[in-house]
Amino acid sequence: MKKIIKYFGLPMLAVGLFWSCENLDVPITTQLTPEVFPQNSTQFIQTAGPVYVAFRGDFSFSWWWSQSLSTDEAILPARGGNWFDNRNYIAMHFHDWTVDNGIVGSLWNWSSGVIGKSNQAISILEEAMPAGAEKSTLISELKTMRAISYFILMDNFGEVPLDTLYGDFSSKPKSSRLEVFNFVEKELKKAIPNLNPASGIATYGRPNKQTANALLAKMYLNAQVYTGTQRNNECIAACDEVIKSGLYNIEPRASYLQMFYPNNGPQMKEFIFAVPYDPAVGGGGLMYHARYDVPRSMRSRFGLPFTPSAPRSTLPEFYAHFQNDANDIRNRQWLTGKQYLADGVTPIMVSTTKKGYDQFYTGSDGATAITYHLELTPNIVLRQSVALTDLGNDEIAWNIGYRNIKFYPDATSTSRNQNNDVPLFRYSDILLMKAEAILRGGAATLGDSPLSLVNTIRSNRTTSAPWTAVTLEDIYKERSREFAWEGWHRNDMIRFGKFEGLWGFKTDTDVKRRVFPIPTSALVLNPALKQNPAYVN
Repeated sequence: MKKIIKYFGLPMLAVGLFWSCENLDVPITTQLTPEVFPQNSTQFIQTAGPVYVAFRGDFSFSWWWSQSLSTDEAILPARGGNWFDNRNYIAMHFHDWTVDNGIVGSLWNWSSGVIGKSNQAISILEEAMPAGAEKSTLISELKTMRAISYFILMDNFGEVPLDTLYGDFSSKPKSSRLEVFNFVEKELKKAIPNLNPASGIATYGRPNKQTANALLAKMYLNAQVYTGTQRNNECIAACDEVIKSGLYNIEPRASYLQMFYPNNGPQMKEFIFAVPYDPAVGGGGLMYHARYDVPRSMRSRFGLPFTPSAPRSTLPEFYAHFQNDANDIRNRQWLTGKQYLADGVTPIMVSTTKKGYDQFYTGSDGATAITYHLELTPNIVLRQSVALTDLGNDEIAWNIGYRNIKFYPDATSTSRNQNNDVPLFRYSDILLMKAEAILRGGAATLGDSPLSLVNTIRSNRTTSAPWTAVTLEDIYKERSREFAWEGWHRNDMIRFGKFEGLWGFKTDTDVKRRVFPIPTSALVLNPALKQNPAYVN
């Protein structure tokens, strides 16, 4: 099913050819002009392609880094100077990022870039397509992609400029978070009647009706944070639209982990909207989870064609959510303790020297060869430098931290890129959002209760007994287990009032860090922008 991406391959070239000229006096020497392209259904869809290519581009990079490294879910310290990178990664952990942090800048550029591509494609198709259902659906899909991108901007940066007119290069001031919220809500509600009601191969990788409802539910659940007003009943109503569609179901325990394998795709019953990846298709979009998460000495265990870097791991505070139920299938997404080959019996043995194992070894026989059984340890220990958040550059250092392999390493790829598609919205999120909204004061519907909704998920994740009661804190912990490494933990921590807490080496407790600074590059390009108050000197 990875060939889905190829459908969007041509448009990057096609659209660029007639929309990037600067000298208007240059004679046209190609037949690829607006008068001949796009002219039919295939070309109309190809024109929309750059939007999806752009969205895929940094989805598994700047979005993941910013949403996970800024929480207790993940940390990326230096190891012997490796991965220090001007503090870009570790600044996310300490909450001391600056206006020039590379991750923050990439997050802004990526999400605003998708908006620009959406505006362009909508403008072209509004003019080129004849009126009808096909036009209404295709443009509504693009407006939904734009709405998703505006949601990401609003969620991460607070007040952002609203710009929906292609070709207007005037500077735009920031709109309030409430105005952006209302804009996204209005766009989604207008799009829903025209979006495809189906789910499966035909709509995979493109938003359908329930994608829009899932985003509305996410918006309403977080409305208190964004606007100061709770919208729990609206959240429940949006969740109910997804539930009543009958298109989705909870994956059983036996296939939970398979949802994230390299061969995942539209066959997964929980995927409402997923971002497809395919290393064989060019045009932007990389998914490198195995590179960052698999220990270097476990390359052969997963049959990888490259040596992974494995710089990132989880923190003990987050892993604690997984330690109370040995029967939970979600525990198997983690690499912890002593490691074995695929048979689960043969130890993974690593050969090095005494000094290579421990750089601080002071004996005269440091060059003596040793072989040890690979063991990952949970605590993040700054053995080399506290000031530089550096663990060291020896075997002990590279084995520090439990690793997540939910997006299972792809042995079929000839590069570091993976085939694993990455979900943005899953059906389990719908059920947990509804349960949370009811606990926060919303009215129960469809005979559902928070307990029944959570147990529906847990009955497909663990063989342990169902819960007999559920609290908001239980919901938070369940979300941590269910959506680990999927990019929603920052959003959850802010809503539950935990983002200002202390974990790892973080000491900053300022609530103003709930939004990132506007990058310097954006302020230079748009003089009408004003920096977020928390970052004004």
